[in-house]
Amino acid sequence: MSTDTKAQCRSAVERHADALVELSHAIHADPELAYQEHRAAARVADVLQREGFAVEHGVGGLETAFTATYGSGELVVGLCAEYDALPEIGHACGHNVIAAASTGAALALAEVADQLDITVKLVGTPAEEVGGGKVALLEAGVFDDVALAMMVHPSPEESVACTSLAIADVEVRYSGRTSHAAAAPHLGINAADAITVAQVAIGLLRQHLESGQMVHGIVTHGGAAPNIVPADTAAVFYLRATDLGSLRRLENRIRDCFKAGAVATGCTHEVTHISAIYAELNPDQWLASAYRKSISELGRVPMDPEEERKRQLWSTDMGNITRALPAIHPTIAIDCGDAVNHQPEFAAACASASADRAVLDGALALAWTAVAAAGDGEQRARLLRGVADRLSGRVAADAAAAGGFA
Repeated sequence: MSTDTKAQCRSAVERHADALVELSHAIHADPELAYQEHRAAARVADVLQREGFAVEHGVGGLETAFTATYGSGELVVGLCAEYDALPEIGHACGHNVIAAASTGAALALAEVADQLDITVKLVGTPAEEVGGGKVALLEAGVFDDVALAMMVHPSPEESVACTSLAIADVEVRYSGRTSHAAAAPHLGINAADAITVAQVAIGLLRQHLESGQMVHGIVTHGGAAPNIVPADTAAVFYLRATDLGSLRRLENRIRDCFKAGAVATGCTHEVTHISAIYAELNPDQWLASAYRKSISELGRVPMDPEEERKRQLWSTDMGNITRALPAIHPTIAIDCGDAVNHQPEFAAACASASADRAVLDGALALAWTAVAAAGDGEQRARLLRGVADRLSGRVAADAAAAGGFA
């Protein structure tokens, strides 16, 4: 990529630095849960609209999703902005940093969009923590014209091309019969006992899980009072595995554990997915290499590729995007002490000077990666072929169809 183009991107990020940091801090200070991120989405969209981006709200039928586009080039560069928070601990996964970094990358690329013959398309993607916003947008065709998609996620570690765990979020509900727990317990059918049996079965199963499989869950409703035999109870479990095939096998076994609870107690039960199934990350290796070069030029030292091959991150609906089109999901390190994602201490670190630096470095590294792809004739042709194949229906978007196991 030309030195001039890179310099223009850097200049744009520096010019917008205060606004980007302000955006990150504003989202951080006002956390909103999945599909409720009205203020966060508006904040991101407003920054881009003021800079000449065309904004469309409510895309894909999701109230808190939007697109912001700039330019008219054939090659559409997608940038994903996440902005949902976690219950009780706010932005402990740093989605404020993600949103601001993607916004910064979009503003930088807008400076060179005509030179590169690209269209910049930032997609506001709600509900990553639960709900699968990107899966819904993928199914709705919002990514159909996108040639490559990128985002960068704050983390204790710097990585480029780690994979992630596939995940299914399932809820089990048991129905029994109420009765007085002391006067007539024999007339009751205890739905809380059904959950207990299921939890014991899952605990015993853990010894026999495949490598990379894991299960964790909570009871969301356990009854109304100790002297009433519970007739209705519920629990939510997250099932994770190295890939969709392993996840399918795991879910089949967990469903048998749920069934055991019903059989043992005489309850009926129902199992449902409460979120789209997230596929494992499959990062595009060329884009990953270009990002590695870019982030290294900014003085950061990403994990060695050999080490990355051994690592799997948490779970993300960006995995579904990587299975449908060339995409990357690197992580960018912030100073968080011994804290890790989903801890209050990490949430605090996501509004620190280190996180502010990550916003700006992440924005520039993403922009430079797009510049490299747009300026490489062979890669540009590959990316455009991918779009044409998807639009003509020759390539199945198996990630979008991942959404439910029977």
